[in-house]
Amino acid sequence: MTQLIDQYPVSLQIVQNFAVVTINNPPVNASTDAVRKGILARLAQVNVDAVDGVILQGEGRCLMAGADLNELENEPTEPTLPQVTQAIEQFPLPVVAIVKGFTLGGGLELALASDYRIAVKGAKLGLPEVSVGIVPGAGGTQRLPRAIGMLHALDMVVSGKPISAEEALNRGLIHTLISQDSIDEVIQLLSALETPVSKQRLSERNIPGYDHDDFATQSKGLLKRSRGLPSAHAAANLLAKTSSLSFADGVALERETFLKLRGSLPAQALRYLFFVENGLGKKTATDSPIERVGVIGAGTMGSGICLNALMSGYEVFLVEINEQALEAGKARILSELDGAVKRGKLTEDKKAQCLNKLHTSSDLNLLKDVDLAVEAIIESLDAKKSLFSNLANIVRADALLATNTSYLDVDEIFADIQHPERVLGLHFFSPAHIMSLLEVVKIASTSQETFNKAMVFAKKLGKKAITTKNAWGFVGNRLYAAYRRQCEFLMEEGASPEQIDQAIESYGFAMGVFKVADMSGLDIAWRMREQTKDTRHLSRYVEIPDRICEAGRLGRKTGSGYYQYGDNGKPESDTFIAELLTAYRREKGIVAKAFTDEEIQQRVIGSLINESLLLLEEQVCETPEEIDIALTNGYGFPRWKGGPVFIARHMPTDELAALMAHLADVNGKGHQAGKLQTLKK
Repeated sequence: MTQLIDQYPVSLQIVQNFAVVTINNPPVNASTDAVRKGILARLAQVNVDAVDGVILQGEGRCLMAGADLNELENEPTEPTLPQVTQAIEQFPLPVVAIVKGFTLGGGLELALASDYRIAVKGAKLGLPEVSVGIVPGAGGTQRLPRAIGMLHALDMVVSGKPISAEEALNRGLIHTLISQDSIDEVIQLLSALETPVSKQRLSERNIPGYDHDDFATQSKGLLKRSRGLPSAHAAANLLAKTSSLSFADGVALERETFLKLRGSLPAQALRYLFFVENGLGKKTATDSPIERVGVIGAGTMGSGICLNALMSGYEVFLVEINEQALEAGKARILSELDGAVKRGKLTEDKKAQCLNKLHTSSDLNLLKDVDLAVEAIIESLDAKKSLFSNLANIVRADALLATNTSYLDVDEIFADIQHPERVLGLHFFSPAHIMSLLEVVKIASTSQETFNKAMVFAKKLGKKAITTKNAWGFVGNRLYAAYRRQCEFLMEEGASPEQIDQAIESYGFAMGVFKVADMSGLDIAWRMREQTKDTRHLSRYVEIPDRICEAGRLGRKTGSGYYQYGDNGKPESDTFIAELLTAYRREKGIVAKAFTDEEIQQRVIGSLINESLLLLEEQVCETPEEIDIALTNGYGFPRWKGGPVFIARHMPTDELAALMAHLADVNGKGHQAGKLQTLKK
């Protein structure tokens, strides 16, 4: 065995009769300028007369998990990845790629350019480029259809979702599976083949025939789920043209599309979110991490927190004083775990481990040895204060105590607790085991060690954890309240709920505000509004939601709210609402105004920008970027728009000032205008 080493993070070894090229660029072997140069340099060093072929592998967890996104901020440098994949495909000896871990984007494109693909069990293969606003740019959209057919390729490229090694084998994307990452095993496998591995260039294959109507139907469905993501539309259009193009022309069109998208505002927004999310809690550490988690309350939220903790490896102690509710909570947890197994998200062994780590009781004393206790009971200040008063006498003095309140005063909840340095808010979003956003509420008494423990806990749960101080609605719900209020203003002025929802959804939101309200139940917000009766006259107040509730229309659960719900459960327009709006405007002397979708969208985004400015002025959150993280991870804001802070920073100054001035004018009484200088990076 010989080894050649120089400045590149790529090595060449001769093992038996194969040249082994190894990428070693921790932590995920990302494609960088040095990696690309290294691969070409190593191929050039191979003595083609002395070996039977080349094995391409990655050191560590994966072959290559994609591009270094930092490079996308600058102009491409040579050698580009297309030049590398071309060199691999045109190399005179067969190239065997070992696919392992997360082999994504450029990593899969390297494998596709190879002649033979071997995957280690458990590997994931995908082309997720659309999720960062681009399309594959090194032949992925052209080689993949030739390997697995157009319909499977369409699904992988437009959805961006990876597939398992087992599924890849079934689709023909890889040639064989191995149990572990071992060069010796690979060489033994290759040597045992009846027919030696030979050059099998995908570029020389024709795309298998497919049903074009099925392609169109599948494409339409994928694009609907993408909620307007420009890169998904570009990917679908690119693949739609692929079957009528030669490989060379297809690669040229792919590269043109890639270069056009990489500098676009949506791509910049998606990269921005990637970097700011990855930076959350990065420097946070603790010498005594949480191991045992207590949850009080077995309702939907409590069960979700339990599931999240169990599936993250924690030992969980669930307490619910109502025996019937406790049994229902346990059944809910079991059902979710069963569902995860059926969907392939969980193995039977992992499910059994989760259940073995779950302990339940109606007695708070079950929590005496937990490291963290999270309450998820009713949103009542008295109930929460009483609970923590009892709990503080049961748990250890160093055990963290956390409230999951959405709106209540966290300082008041913990006002009488001994060792107040251990208390904080952990505001989960429902369903807690699915939603990625978590608000960590740090009050004046919360110690740095308590905060550090909470952030490490959040990271292990897989959460995007933003930090907020104790303030009404924290960050997310306060932003959402401003957004919902603006939509109510628009409805009062002349727009219908259907038009507002349609405009919002066409902008890219997951669901319109009035559909969300119906789904959540209109009575929840109604009760909250009742608590503001004495002060709401100080600001503009829309009575329409109250009147809808007074009519007994509380949303989906009563069969009607802003919409009517039939047997199919779908929201439908209702003449009752149209008549109510007409009567209300007549009573208030309001002449209905016609709005365009763009005008609605501008008002909504303007309201979110203004509320973001106020949050920053009041220092409710630690950084401006956390506002965008909150909205995109907890409230269905389109990721490819970045968020209100990103949008405001990229708007011309005069345009932003004009939007804020218009907002102040239409909002009227009680409007608070934010200061634009708070947006500085």
